[in-house]
Amino acid sequence: MAKTILIVDDEKHIRDMVKEYLIGEGFRVVTAKDGREALFVARQEKPALILLDIMMPEMNGYDFVRVFARESSIPVIMVTAKLEANDKVLGLELGADDYITKPFNMRELTARIRAVLRRLQKAGQEPELLRGGDLILDESARRVTRNGEVVELTPTEFYILATLMASPGRVFARLDLIDETQGPVYEGYERSIDTHIRRLRGKIEVDPKNPRYVETVYGFGYRFNDQH
Repeated sequence: MAKTILIVDDEKHIRDMVKEYLIGEGFRVVTAKDGREALFVARQEKPALILLDIMMPEMNGYDFVRVFARESSIPVIMVTAKLEANDKVLGLELGADDYITKPFNMRELTARIRAVLRRLQKAGQEPELLRGGDLILDESARRVTRNGEVVELTPTEFYILATLMASPGRVFARLDLIDETQGPVYEGYERSIDTHIRRLRGKIEVDPKNPRYVETVYGFGYRFNDQH
């Protein structure tokens, strides 16, 4: 069965162009013209992935993610015409999985979508219960608990943590984490891992400024410490 992609953009010609291309690539596509309509469509259609413009009337992309991330773990790729790094970081901090800047190459966009969907499928095929200290990660249920309390993570945060916990003590460079969790198509976005790590620490660490679990190995990358 074809995976459903929700395209959210206030410009009809962009919605139509991307929709036509993705249908040609074998996807089922639904659309919305702003964040408010996207909430309704996403709740009804439950797409595999959302391609979300930032600057829209009624409800912009940032506001959509603020609301939707509280109720769903469906991955989101933000589309922005802005070039400032702060705009991209804000999207990631709110819970988006990645961003792409307009004008974008359709082949690159499709490759990113497929990389996210492959990552989700891989996790579903290799269920595993990972433990470290008071953290338990259940890959089959896509759930993380700390001291028995559920920790709400975005899909990217979940797969970063799963990758680190599966190999405790191993140091992962940023590009290693991108390759493991998102695929080599993301190589141009190495620093986005830092944003995801910061958000992840804020959710799983007692003191995010002095992390016990996700440690920084300066000059190299990150590792999971299960010696607690």
